[in-house]
Amino acid sequence: MGSNQSWVTEFVLLGFQLSAEMEAFLFWTFCLSYIFSLLANGMIFGLICLDPRLHTPMYFFLSHLAIIDMSYASNNVPKMLANLVNQKRTISFVPCIMQTFLYLGFAATECLILVAMSYDRFVAICHPLQYTVIMNRRVCMVLVVTSWSCGFILSLVHAILLLRLPFCGPREVNHLFCEILSVLKLACADTGLNQMVIFAACVFILVGPVCLVLVSYLRILFAILRIQSGEGRRKAFSTCSSHLCVVGLFFSIAVLVYMVPDSNRQEELEKILSLFHSLFNPMLNPLIYSLRNAQVKASLYRILQRRPM
Repeated sequence: MGSNQSWVTEFVLLGFQLSAEMEAFLFWTFCLSYIFSLLANGMIFGLICLDPRLHTPMYFFLSHLAIIDMSYASNNVPKMLANLVNQKRTISFVPCIMQTFLYLGFAATECLILVAMSYDRFVAICHPLQYTVIMNRRVCMVLVVTSWSCGFILSLVHAILLLRLPFCGPREVNHLFCEILSVLKLACADTGLNQMVIFAACVFILVGPVCLVLVSYLRILFAILRIQSGEGRRKAFSTCSSHLCVVGLFFSIAVLVYMVPDSNRQEELEKILSLFHSLFNPMLNPLIYSLRNAQVKASLYRILQRRPM
């Protein structure tokens, strides 16, 4: 690069181009959704910690999912809210890279935690007599530590490859936050290596887990169909339906954002999908698990009954 080349020290997050009234409406909508998401996920995490009946592998994974969802939303939403009430929608270079790093880390970790949860349901239904032996405490810890480690190692690789790029041209990020594909468009050098690593990571963190989840649930379905009693079938479907809803929401949006070619995806649609991923998905997860799970509702009732009058 030439010695007279200026370097970008901050980016501008364009977000949605809306009227002041609509931005005010979105601010309060997003703010209430964010607060609800923190409270709901915090409630799930608290119930799992307080109720010994929920100290099982499934709820151990669910507690980590709640932590991820709270962190996931907190990484992006506060800056989005600030931008809705502030005309100066800038973010410095280092916080932008950090936001990208955390966003990718939490997203990748959630993918792997969801796979661990599907494996747990597979063992519970297909090998019920060996469940406590297979899904022992050590195995659960290994699965969780592996998920967090792999997620953030992958994210670190993306961040390092992003930091090697020069940013000297336009500084307007056409997104709600520092999403990696939108930031890469502003680089003043070839991003081919970055794109190749992103594609490889998507195959590993999206396509691979989706295939594993599908195989697990196909085998679960065949096992459920072999159950003779209608009550047994209903209980088995009930234990898996909530997890399947969460998996479907998370992976379908991630595949649309990162695996569909740019030519077939409009930027405004990508913003909406990313918004759903960052804000509404963490809000829906505890709703799905609490409304569709009798054990969680029973645990909440027991905790409330313990409160002194």
